[in-house]
Amino acid sequence: MNETRRAILEELSAGPVSGPELADALGVSRAAVWKHVEELRDAGFEIESDPTGYRFEGVAAYGGPTVEFGLEAPFEIEYHDAVGSTNDRARELATEGAEDVVVLADEQTGGRGRLEREWAAPSGGVWASAVLRPGIAPLRAPLFTLAAAVAAARAAREAGVDAGIKWPNDVVVPGDEDDGDDTGYRKLAGILTEMEGETDRIEWLVVGIGVNANVDADDLPAGATSIRDEAGDVDRRRFVQRLLEEFDAFRTDLDSIVPAWRELALTIGQRVRVDRPGGEVVGEAVDVTDTGALVVETDDGRERERERETVTAGDCEHLRPV
Repeated sequence: MNETRRAILEELSAGPVSGPELADALGVSRAAVWKHVEELRDAGFEIESDPTGYRFEGVAAYGGPTVEFGLEAPFEIEYHDAVGSTNDRARELATEGAEDVVVLADEQTGGRGRLEREWAAPSGGVWASAVLRPGIAPLRAPLFTLAAAVAAARAAREAGVDAGIKWPNDVVVPGDEDDGDDTGYRKLAGILTEMEGETDRIEWLVVGIGVNANVDADDLPAGATSIRDEAGDVDRRRFVQRLLEEFDAFRTDLDSIVPAWRELALTIGQRVRVDRPGGEVVGEAVDVTDTGALVVETDDGRERERERETVTAGDCEHLRPV
């Protein structure tokens, strides 16, 4: 957001201010104040005026400047009414040298998940991709996926949704077996993390977060749900702010991520099947490592440590108990 407009909002947040007072405080002309106020109104800020001056009444829109206003995290927001993929746009920005930019869209027309799977992203959802340069080894990159899942789950819980996490990146809502997948989970949000780097250091990281917010579950694939269906519509502006604030807190304290993930994990203690390039692993999920890998105790060796498999990536399916 333009610094002058940000300063105007800060002045108005303290109470009504006259045009001349704003001009003097900011060191600009009264005409410049009027122009900036009009641009703020166009961006979705409700600013009233009368002979005594300008009054800030609130925020009416969902967009870049309005999400940045009051956001307690150092992100710049690039907003689109519609975009093919927020991750694709974030990758473009990353290759151009961007950092701490979040691409946010009301709708994705070409959303995608892991393994290039199609991702339904209709208008009303929260579709965001953050461009980061964390300066860590690639081995630790999965922590950012876990952090995004925890941030999304916590924001959903604040909105009244009983959200949990299925390893590694699915935020789900427990339910009946006949209205979700085979174990009764309905998918609320997903994470897609992509990166570029060398063996010992990440150059950039893009963390995409998709949340089915103010959309009808009927417009989503089978087995999915939305905040609207679970708890009613949410203020998306505030939801995104809470999501980004939680995520920002985790990325500055990587050691806190796994303990927070465990608190919301639905996978630990479950029988699972994990499909991975080297073959599937079936057994009980018993833990996650400090880098976010899933530890599975295989069916044929529960009492021997060497029979534990550590899975760094793959599709995890919760199985019904034997």
